[in-house]
Amino acid sequence: MKYLSLVVKNALRNRRRSFLTITSLALSLCLLGVLVAMYHALYINQAPPGQALRIITRHKVSIIFGLPIYYRDKISQVPGVKAVVATQWFQGLYKNERQDRSLFFPRMAADVDRLFEVFTTYKISEDQKDAYRKDRLGCVVSASLANRLGFKLGDKITIQGDIFPFTVDLVVRGIFETEQNEEVLYFNNKVIEEWLKARGSNRTFAGTYTILVDSPDNVARISNAIDEMFANSEVATRTESEQAFALSFLAFIGNIKLILLSICAAVTFTIILVAANTMAMSIRERTREIGVMKTLGFTKESILGLVLGESAMISLIGGVIGLSISGALCIGIRKIAGPFIFQFQDLGMQPPVLAFLLLISVAIGVFAAMIPAWNASRMPILNALRFTD
Repeated sequence: MKYLSLVVKNALRNRRRSFLTITSLALSLCLLGVLVAMYHALYINQAPPGQALRIITRHKVSIIFGLPIYYRDKISQVPGVKAVVATQWFQGLYKNERQDRSLFFPRMAADVDRLFEVFTTYKISEDQKDAYRKDRLGCVVSASLANRLGFKLGDKITIQGDIFPFTVDLVVRGIFETEQNEEVLYFNNKVIEEWLKARGSNRTFAGTYTILVDSPDNVARISNAIDEMFANSEVATRTESEQAFALSFLAFIGNIKLILLSICAAVTFTIILVAANTMAMSIRERTREIGVMKTLGFTKESILGLVLGESAMISLIGGVIGLSISGALCIGIRKIAGPFIFQFQDLGMQPPVLAFLLLISVAIGVFAAMIPAWNASRMPILNALRFTD
């Protein structure tokens, strides 16, 4: 701290170069901040308590294939399973969704009598729950979806089917609160079954089974037991946590984890090069000055500390500016991607992410200046005083 004022003065002595360097670092750390925040949201964030108790069973080959409906009763007999609900992705189009993608939201058919037994964290009044169960064309929507699209109790929602090519006219009978501000609509899966029967098909199936287990510690055991039960059946299954199931959709894009880590590594390497080049130029210009400082009694250690401190300060300033921009970008990404990737609904510069990135920015500054600082601190006084550029 004794030399703090000197560190600040030297770090900003060449204002043009300092401004350009800080700007470069800020932009790079802004990108790094967004990427790390996304990685944290996808792969490090712990599942909420309610979600940690839910697992999902789907077709082992692909989610586009259905599962026999009788699997539901077999799954409910597995020790540790508290409740099972059959769900089916309906898809379809709402209004002019093809032109306006902001109108997209998940539309799911589900067992009306079992839905709230499994999704115990959904908060809804008993009156609305009863109205939903009694109305064959009734539906329930999450509060965040209702707020975004203006749905109210009694509103009519028309969905033009595509996977199931028929149009369904639903009536909002309930609005429920969720743990993670999910945006979703549920309606009675009997609607799909009746449409299939009207066309001569007696086949009943489910797209997935969402299962409530008794303890997070039993998730792995119950998942394995369910998959082993159907290993030699007509349709093999794959059971995983609700969080892992959601992440599996991103796998269609590619190895997102590897992509994020690769870009982070490239950005970090670029930041180090920028900072190292700046410090090498700064020290070269001040070689004679460093020689004078040594004649005045500055030790090798103090010279090393001064140079490292200058680099760390420049990098920290760039980091603070860049991460501030990252926070704003995360808010924008959250609004755009939240309805599609629910892990991004809490995307932001969380305290652990912010602390990690600030530490990284300082570490980058120190690492980038290590070699120039070491050379400057070990340069003999006569060589420093004789130096001409």
